[in-house]
Amino acid sequence: MISVKRRGIARLAAAVLASGLVAAGALVTAGTAAADDAPPSQGGATATLGGLKTFDKAVIHENGKDQQVGAGLFEMSVDNGGSIQTYCIDLHNPTQSKAKYEEKSWAETSLANNPNAGKINWVLQNSYPQVNDLGALAKTAGTGALTEKTAAAGTQVAIWRFSDNAKVDAIDPQAEKLADYLEKSAQNLAEPKASLSLDPPAVSGKAGERLGPVKVHTNADSVTLTPGTEAGGSGVKLVDKSGKTLTSAADGGEVYFDVPEGAADGSATLTAQAATKVPVGRAFASATKSQTQILAGSSESTVSATATANWAKKGAVPAVSAEKDCAKGGVDITATNKGDEAFTFELLGQKYTVEAGQSKTVTAPVKEDQSYKFSITGPNGFEKTFSGVLDCKTASSGGGSDTPSSQPSPASAGGSTGGDTSGGDLAETGSSSNTPMIAGIAVALVVVGGGAVFFVRKKKAPAGE
Repeated sequence: MISVKRRGIARLAAAVLASGLVAAGALVTAGTAAADDAPPSQGGATATLGGLKTFDKAVIHENGKDQQVGAGLFEMSVDNGGSIQTYCIDLHNPTQSKAKYEEKSWAETSLANNPNAGKINWVLQNSYPQVNDLGALAKTAGTGALTEKTAAAGTQVAIWRFSDNAKVDAIDPQAEKLADYLEKSAQNLAEPKASLSLDPPAVSGKAGERLGPVKVHTNADSVTLTPGTEAGGSGVKLVDKSGKTLTSAADGGEVYFDVPEGAADGSATLTAQAATKVPVGRAFASATKSQTQILAGSSESTVSATATANWAKKGAVPAVSAEKDCAKGGVDITATNKGDEAFTFELLGQKYTVEAGQSKTVTAPVKEDQSYKFSITGPNGFEKTFSGVLDCKTASSGGGSDTPSSQPSPASAGGSTGGDTSGGDLAETGSSSNTPMIAGIAVALVVVGGGAVFFVRKKKAPAGE
């Protein structure tokens, strides 16, 4: 949560110079038009950062210097209703006020390469705010009296020791005792499941078939299923395996796109939505380079997920999805072909062929902090574009040696100094005083149009690689 001036400039400048573009989240469109997705778009909660709300002081020991910082709970407002509380798991990366966040799997964040990720989950499950009886928590940990602020600070300090391998202490003696207890007691727990996801997020096939299945994964009792507006025009329905129309589904339910015989080549979407509490331990990441967070508590919140279907009468009929893979340091692009001809595309100078009825996953390597954009085209105007920024490492895991800034100031997502600047909260936990200057440089470079944008195009090539 600390701002590191040199690291902040280097990370953003590298991303802008590498691509000359700014990733702006996910956009899913129907028909044969292009669709932009910040991978993956399988779903979950999306939220806006509000700020550090319940916190006390901690001190970072780094490079022979001590830096005092705020440590505690952030709050975010969930899109379409609800709120969540989070702790930071990306100590040296700046916070961006009003940044947009998306629920992510651990594999898409620095937790993918962190052997202590499960211990962070244990800390979350066994400390504040999940344990909100502060008297009981103090007795268990042997700390002496705790307040909400000192309990939050002690919990955050313990998390930083696991997430960033940081040398950090809470200033309050009781908070420090809590941090020590949590660090010593932590055990590895499994990653929690997503609040809502659809798998796979893209399917394909021929008109006259039921395309799918798309499986629903959720911790909600039930999710509402809604077909995109384009489905009505083509007569496409959402059905179960037997062909019965579906308007809702439970965890493990399977949904199909029922495409009428003779339907013109095209595509359709479905949206699943539910109200539920997001599971504690889920990661939240932002495409605006705002520090990665991990969920500590949730009200009942609105979560959603989207899947697409593509169909044609003949030829190759591709379905394409993408997902960040931090363990491999890149983006996994999965192409499935349910047509009767091979589908061949080119990625980073190499051709790949997906035979009829087959599927292939290709990992496109992307450097840390680098913006990327991959486009895949196919027959009948099919095109899918995936863009984003690979943010898989903390400063410590990336080998950073910068010293935290003593006077960082709040900044909004996108670089403006407008928005919520209510406080010292953000000023002490990651926003960089250089952000406005960096934003100006970024805009200038985008106008100039730096390179390193990757394109994946369908080629008319012989079967085989």
